[in-house]
Amino acid sequence: MSRQTSRILTAISLIALFVFLRWAEGNLDPYLRRILNLIAINVIWAVTFNLIYGYTGQFSLGHAGFIAIGAYTTALLTLPLAQKEQNFFLTPLIWPLSNIHIPFLPSLILGALLAGIAGILIGIPSLQLRGDYMALVTLGFAEVIRVISMNLQSITNGSLGLKGIPGYTNLLWSWGCAAFTIFIVRMLANSSYGRAFKAIREDEIAAETMGVSIFYHKLMAFAIAALFAGLGGGLFANLISTIDPNVFTYILSYQVVTVVVLGGVGSITGNVLGSAIYVSLFELLRPFDQPMTFGSITIPGRPGLRMVMLSIIFLLVILFYRRGLMGSNEFSWRWLLSKFQPLFERARQEG
Repeated sequence: MSRQTSRILTAISLIALFVFLRWAEGNLDPYLRRILNLIAINVIWAVTFNLIYGYTGQFSLGHAGFIAIGAYTTALLTLPLAQKEQNFFLTPLIWPLSNIHIPFLPSLILGALLAGIAGILIGIPSLQLRGDYMALVTLGFAEVIRVISMNLQSITNGSLGLKGIPGYTNLLWSWGCAAFTIFIVRMLANSSYGRAFKAIREDEIAAETMGVSIFYHKLMAFAIAALFAGLGGGLFANLISTIDPNVFTYILSYQVVTVVVLGGVGSITGNVLGSAIYVSLFELLRPFDQPMTFGSITIPGRPGLRMVMLSIIFLLVILFYRRGLMGSNEFSWRWLLSKFQPLFERARQEG
């Protein structure tokens, strides 16, 4: 298959996706739309974490912190002034945030930029470390952001959180941002920067010997991942309409890691597949938290039981697919058509 044919098929697929999203936004019920939005947001988080871990080989647990920065920034900038007064009834919101209300897109951009700046500031010291030490430092950063958001009442409203955030996030916004994130990361992966990232992942000493600036490329990957994580955080805040510090605990970082490992480390296709499976199972297993009756047998519901079931499923997947469902492989039209080649051959012979 030629490259031009592949591009044509990709363009047709994107048009079909856009048409479906337009239809789904007006015809699907809010519950299904919410699930599709959450899948897209998880795709953004997984792809950005994959840039740090899958391509550069740096294990970070600070994603929840960057997501929180993007979420709070976007929420504060998009909240109507009257709603701000209702939220900050104990401690007034500081100026100029108390008098600012700007559209959704500039708010998303500013939230992403602040998260990217935080990524640079945190990356400078933490990228001097490796392995478990880097994971601990970045995990500590995420917890520091959460604790600050809990105590900085004049900005984040503390443990009360922010309520009544406008629901600007829809399928076109979430999947459009997910597609943009995938495009940027894919372009980076296929460029000289991507080859440098992979060289660092395989052997830092050999990469440095070949002239690769280790710290520069690590910091670039870290900052870009933080920026897009903040973008996903902004979409998330304007989807769920209520945020507080407990939304951005270390569990959120572990969730991102789980999605990446499930789909396949180093595979963007795996990130998309893992996000879809995780969010779907999270909703499909919800009945396990409630009592269930099968004939004469009643199973008492236990809050959190679906997380146990989810963990068992992921454990089985990792046992049989140690590198994740996709490994490091990517989707291609050539691969898809090769799966249908035997059917075409059989139909031609029978015809």
